[in-house]
Amino acid sequence: MATGGNGCSDPGGRADRLVDAGFLALEQGRAEEALARADEAVAAAPRLAAALRCRAAALEELRRTSEARQAWAAAAAAGKHDPTVLADAARFLVEALPDDDMEEIDLEAGLDLARRGARLAAKGDDQDLSVELALIEARALSALGRPDEALAAIARAERAAPEDAEVLLEKGLALHELCRFEEARRTLLSAEARDPDDPWIANALGLLAERRGEEDEARRRFARARRLAPDDFPRPVRLSHREFEAAVEDALAALPEGVRRYLSNVAVTVEDLPAEEDLLAADPALSPGILGLFRGAPFGQKASMDPWSHLPSSIVLYQRNLERACSSRAEVIEEIGATLIHEVGHFLGLSEEELYQRGLE
Repeated sequence: MATGGNGCSDPGGRADRLVDAGFLALEQGRAEEALARADEAVAAAPRLAAALRCRAAALEELRRTSEARQAWAAAAAAGKHDPTVLADAARFLVEALPDDDMEEIDLEAGLDLARRGARLAAKGDDQDLSVELALIEARALSALGRPDEALAAIARAERAAPEDAEVLLEKGLALHELCRFEEARRTLLSAEARDPDDPWIANALGLLAERRGEEDEARRRFARARRLAPDDFPRPVRLSHREFEAAVEDALAALPEGVRRYLSNVAVTVEDLPAEEDLLAADPALSPGILGLFRGAPFGQKASMDPWSHLPSSIVLYQRNLERACSSRAEVIEEIGATLIHEVGHFLGLSEEELYQRGLE
């Protein structure tokens, strides 16, 4: 008598055959059928990791996100000694969840699974899986705002696969987040030489060209990324500078009168992109993708060691970053208001954690 994982009775290996049929159906684009076979396999062997993994993958393919999240948790628990199962569960949490459903707790859970899987893959001397898990770990760390740690994870992948375009892309993205722009550009050009049709490489090189003021090069790069992956890189919303400033004025006018009084001596300005010196003035450096910035000492506080505290108080909103973060004109205007309130919160002395607790993150 065969068993289906952890001693669950499975006469004749029926669950294994159902799992094989389920994965075949998935490969052929028949997710509903795959789910049906996986459900049968789980019924026959409730703790069989492969069956739970097939079920989770089918639910993910069907975009039944809430159920897929639970299914991947069950698969990871059953397959806690299988680095492939851990890698798939980690990938779902870090890379596959829709943005609207992604939460920091998911990224932290994905990071933990990736690290556990990496240790198992290393013990099994599975180099390809080790590289995959290192990249998942790096993406989780980058999404959590820890690009320096992401770069350390990428270094492990690079030692095993120094010529891999995906590894070079992740390294370039981490370097960009760390404001090491020239290193990022060299790394991404190396990645492009190995995979010229990767839209993420094209977009990243576009961001770097834009920062250098090479507008034609940036437009060419962005257009290429859009052609290669129109869903990932839709045409950005564009407001004229006058329209954008008018939206900022409207957002200021919408603030409560009590708050506006505090802002009487605070300049609110618009710039295209954050200046490199502003990004590097913070420790650690700020992300080049920030939407806004408060400079100066918070209200009622004296100058301190903060790099901006000796400057006149000001709030700056970054037009191109805000436009890039939104999918419609209405969303840009809404995000202008949200970003302004966030930076006003900093002016009033609120920390990032306090802003989060007040729903102003």
